[in-house]
Amino acid sequence: MSVFRSRPALRWLVPSAAAVVVIGGGAIAGTIVASADPSLPERSAAQLLVDLQNAKVDGLSGTIVQSADLGLPQISGLTTGNPLTSLIAGSNTARVWYAGEDKARLALLGTDGETDVIRNGNDVWIWQEKDKAATHVKVPAGKGEKPQALPGGVPSTPQEAADAALAAIDDTTQVSTTGAAKVAGRDAYELVLSPRAKESLIGQVRLAVDAEQHIPLRVDVYAKNATSPAVRVAFQQISFDKPDAQQFAFNPPPGTKVTESNLAELEKGAEKKAEAHKPPVAGSAAKPGEGPKVVGEGWASIVTAKLPKASGEEGKQIDGVLGMLPEASGTWGKGRIFAGSLFSVLITDDGRVLGGAVSPEALYAEAAKK
Repeated sequence: MSVFRSRPALRWLVPSAAAVVVIGGGAIAGTIVASADPSLPERSAAQLLVDLQNAKVDGLSGTIVQSADLGLPQISGLTTGNPLTSLIAGSNTARVWYAGEDKARLALLGTDGETDVIRNGNDVWIWQEKDKAATHVKVPAGKGEKPQALPGGVPSTPQEAADAALAAIDDTTQVSTTGAAKVAGRDAYELVLSPRAKESLIGQVRLAVDAEQHIPLRVDVYAKNATSPAVRVAFQQISFDKPDAQQFAFNPPPGTKVTESNLAELEKGAEKKAEAHKPPVAGSAAKPGEGPKVVGEGWASIVTAKLPKASGEEGKQIDGVLGMLPEASGTWGKGRIFAGSLFSVLITDDGRVLGGAVSPEALYAEAAKK
């Protein structure tokens, strides 16, 4: 939740390497100028990236809506009846408040209750309404980071989604602008990232950058040839007034089970989560059973791995799910394909898994290289 962090940890900025590439012309952005609304001065893509890099806000509050429709097949037990389904085929709403490094709050609003992460000075609270449970942590002075409450890999703010998109900028990305946009009642410029890789299923990533405050107000991810976004993270309402201090005060409601923890324990847990979600290094070798590796580059990267062996009831469940997927075959053998609008996953009968933001045909071609 980088929206809650102050400089240098605030990271309202594009990663420095990406900025160098774009400003240097590696992604041909330097000469493309936004055809802005008459009320807005023109800004080039490179200038917008500098705006993002230098942005700083002292306070904000707002409502964020995250929605997704990845065109996934309905698989019982996988895309239905799963608490994370709304993250890939539905919508989520959150409220955010930010008043500096040590005053921040995010409230994820769900049908079964609210989940809050609150930083108030040296106190951090994680509150889960459904379970009537709260975790309290005392943060040593000078520690600006705080624990994450949302599932790993799921962007909770436009800034997080923008960070992920901007980190992908390299010479396989065309960066341009489309002019002005209006988000949450505010004027914005639209920055467009277009993958050059023909294998990529992603057509464009569009970032709406606030014309005055220079932070991302909306991020849209489009599949190729699509007219509506497959993923959107956007402010529905936003104010840059500094929130009242009362917004960050938390008193556990009666009946709440409070667990006292410490930063070391939470950081250890966060490290384990980060390691579990850490992407493999492109081109890295991996022995069978040791973990995944990445082949290809940029937007056309493909992750390959060996499918862990499962037995008993777990094995039956996995076989049952795989049996619902469409069959696929080729010179590489036979298997099952799980394809959405933004990514594809191939599971072969000989126990291999290949996945990426690429077409099934790209996975078949890679599978044939065994």
